[in-house]
Amino acid sequence: MPIARRSKIRQRLLIMLITGIGGMAAAAISFASAVYDAAHPTPTVSAAKGEAIDTGRWLVTINGATMASVPPTGTEPFEPKRFLMVELDLDNRSVASSNAFMNLITIKDERAIASPKPVYYLARDKWIASAINPNMPEKLIAVWEWPGNRPEPQKVSLSIAKQIYKPHDNLYGAPNWFDDGEAAVIEIGVTQDPGSTGQ
Repeated sequence: MPIARRSKIRQRLLIMLITGIGGMAAAAISFASAVYDAAHPTPTVSAAKGEAIDTGRWLVTINGATMASVPPTGTEPFEPKRFLMVELDLDNRSVASSNAFMNLITIKDERAIASPKPVYYLARDKWIASAINPNMPEKLIAVWEWPGNRPEPQKVSLSIAKQIYKPHDNLYGAPNWFDDGEAAVIEIGVTQDPGSTGQ
């Protein structure tokens, strides 16, 4: 085998070896970082009723929670149902209209309900909310249908999600907002609506 060809093969093997070692080192650092983060979690921030919570993209204020037999539309369901309704103020701090608040609030104990995602209603016209405009705060009502086989809560713990803005994402190099864990947890008392019979 010619010397020049042997030299090229050695160079390729050396490049493959260096690339492999670099890849293994990157994987080891990533794994060690994940283990460290899991062993040293960021402490949960607690928020209070009426306190503005900065989630990055949104400014959220939880104002109250109520159990009711009628949703915000005022239309009574054909079959008796119970609804957990959480009143909140929501301010879009980004530069574009968005409906990304649909995943913003979850009940901390998801076993309590069939679906962890609420339906959001505009408080001003009692209809399902769509995109919220920037710098135009809205009063909303987040509504969960409460399972009939679960006792109605005296209080509820809500998790408020956080988002972070990246001018260049890792996939397309485009600007976007991305989930970034939990901004805060708020525990709030639940009142009964005047027509409630409870369970």
